[in-house]
Amino acid sequence: MTSIVTELNQLNAAFAERFNARDLDGLMALNTADVVFVPAPGQPVTGEATVRAALEQFLALRLPISMNVRSVFQSGDTGLAVADWTITGTGPDGSELALAGTTADVARFDEEHGWRYVIDNPFGTA
Repeated sequence: MTSIVTELNQLNAAFAERFNARDLDGLMALNTADVVFVPAPGQPVTGEATVRAALEQFLALRLPISMNVRSVFQSGDTGLAVADWTITGTGPDGSELALAGTTADVARFDEEHGWRYVIDNPFGTA
């Protein structure tokens, strides 16, 4: 069982840790059931199977993600986390890859699940 995120400012770090461990189930546990994930600018996806498939595509790159939290804002059980991320290295096909963005994520807290993404928008400033 993956631990819950009890502090909003740790949500993006938990994502990076699970991403780098290629822990797809752990990544999915960071989402609410009704999460909106935006794997490409302007292309939101919903539903467990679709979100899982989108995350699998990122994990298939087999490259680590680095995450630097810029700021978090919280009002009760709702939060906004903004972080810069990069994925760089040699992809599975041997080509050099450099992805980067600034994520703008809406999260919700509940006692049972901790902080989880309601909207995970990795290209939030695009």
